[in-house]
Amino acid sequence: MNPDEVSKAFVEHYYSTFDSNRSALSNLYQEGSMLTFEGQKIQGSPNIVAKLTSLPFQQCKHHITTVDCQPSGPSGGMLVFVSGNLQISGEQHALKFSQMFHLIPTPQGSFYVLNDIFRLNYA
Repeated sequence: MNPDEVSKAFVEHYYSTFDSNRSALSNLYQEGSMLTFEGQKIQGSPNIVAKLTSLPFQQCKHHITTVDCQPSGPSGGMLVFVSGNLQISGEQHALKFSQMFHLIPTPQGSFYVLNDIFRLNYA
């Protein structure tokens, strides 16, 4: 399994799901998963999805600029670092963002997000 292909497929799935139906992201997280969103730490799939679905905008579109990945640890995990632009419906200017995912393989052959760190990049 090529890590670059896996990370690209994950990124496409994550952001298309975020942009269309944020609550469907719940199956990508588990109870031990942690999201740090603009410095706020949130743990567990239900709490993470509650945070993402409560953001103060309903519609948005992520435009990915870069995806970098590295293998992580002996169990086949991966670190995925994403940068891009976030266009919020009704806003004239896109926001720049960076996001890091630590993906862990599941026994079923897929991955879940153990760690997720999101930051807006202000110029």
